[in-house]
Amino acid sequence: MEARLEAVENSGDVAHLMRDIGARARAAARILALAEPARKVAALRAAAAAVREQARAILQANAEDIDGARRENATPAFIDRLMLDEKRVAALADGIESVAAVRDPVGEVIASWQRPNGLKIERVRTPLGVVAVVYESRPNVTADAGALSIKAGNAVILRGGSESFRSARAIHAAMVQGLVREGLPADALQLVPTRDRAAVGFLLAGLEGMVDVVVPRGGKSLVGRVQAEARVPVFAHLEGVCHVYVHSPADLEMAKKIVLNAKMRRTGVCGAAETLLVDKKLAATHLKPLVAMLIEAGCEVRGDEATRKVDSRVVPASAEDWSTEYLDAIITVGVVDGLNAAIAHIDRYGSHHTDSILTDDHAAAETFLQEVDSAIVLHNASTQFADGGEFGFGGEIGIATGRLHARGPVGAEQLTSFKYRIHGSGQTRPG
Repeated sequence: MEARLEAVENSGDVAHLMRDIGARARAAARILALAEPARKVAALRAAAAAVREQARAILQANAEDIDGARRENATPAFIDRLMLDEKRVAALADGIESVAAVRDPVGEVIASWQRPNGLKIERVRTPLGVVAVVYESRPNVTADAGALSIKAGNAVILRGGSESFRSARAIHAAMVQGLVREGLPADALQLVPTRDRAAVGFLLAGLEGMVDVVVPRGGKSLVGRVQAEARVPVFAHLEGVCHVYVHSPADLEMAKKIVLNAKMRRTGVCGAAETLLVDKKLAATHLKPLVAMLIEAGCEVRGDEATRKVDSRVVPASAEDWSTEYLDAIITVGVVDGLNAAIAHIDRYGSHHTDSILTDDHAAAETFLQEVDSAIVLHNASTQFADGGEFGFGGEIGIATGRLHARGPVGAEQLTSFKYRIHGSGQTRPG
């Protein structure tokens, strides 16, 4: 396998390579669409077992990727996104098994009704077909995207970033070994075996009708390029500018616990809080302890005038800070004059990803949940729950912030379309 991949990578004929990948994916998609749920479950469990069996090879490949990133002076946050250890590899395998365990969406009758003429109409879930996933530094996307696509009966084409190239290849090789072991085609899960950037362009163009949807996972520049150039539908979010708003009345200890988790649990994930808003009524009691807690946890705080007054360590916030996705231990903090001001701020500066309100005022919480136009809105919970696994989806292929087809965590169900099945008994339509 390794020799074949290297030969293809060095062939130089990217156009031919990508057309071949697309044709093989389409053929595999036809097989997957008809695969029995039990076979898909067995194949995904075998893929998880193979990841565990190949853990040493995966970690060795990842170590080489980490060395390369450090030579390029990558930031600590970037290294954290890229790095695998024994615990994270085990989590990869656990995630594949979690996807295997969720309900199979293919063939589900979403709705059914009978017309006055006796026709029975059913709306039934069907696979999308071929899913292309373009991602950067996170090796876990290889496993998550592969498992979810297969669960939904789709073939998937993965194009990882050059930074995680070796890690992705090792994970992919293990998963394919498991799929084939249980009778699914190897072409159901393909990894583009070249770092050539032209490969992304061919995927975005749709591979001559072979690709049905593109999912980008990465930074603003990657997602922006995909959204601008794709000629097929895209499930994506451009940024995760997520807010936590502390509204009066709110328990201080609960607020401290949630804010710390929302910002510092994993600073490099798209659900990490980037802005903290505090109700003016709580500024005297809540602002200083929340700011001090963040700073003492190693987080840089950039704040408005009111925030800077409570702690001299706060850095002045620039106009750009309010709409910045840091993906690092940095947060912008400001005081707002009530619920409507908070909602207006989020609408102006947010990215429609994930926003949370912390309050004991249930009427205010309901207003927030109804009026904040984000894919995920929460009451008294951390924004870091913006994750398909936490939703019970087994995992996610990404977070979609658009309004069509899929929104929020994209799990197996969101990777399906539907068709109508109509049962008749000889009906004809009158002239």
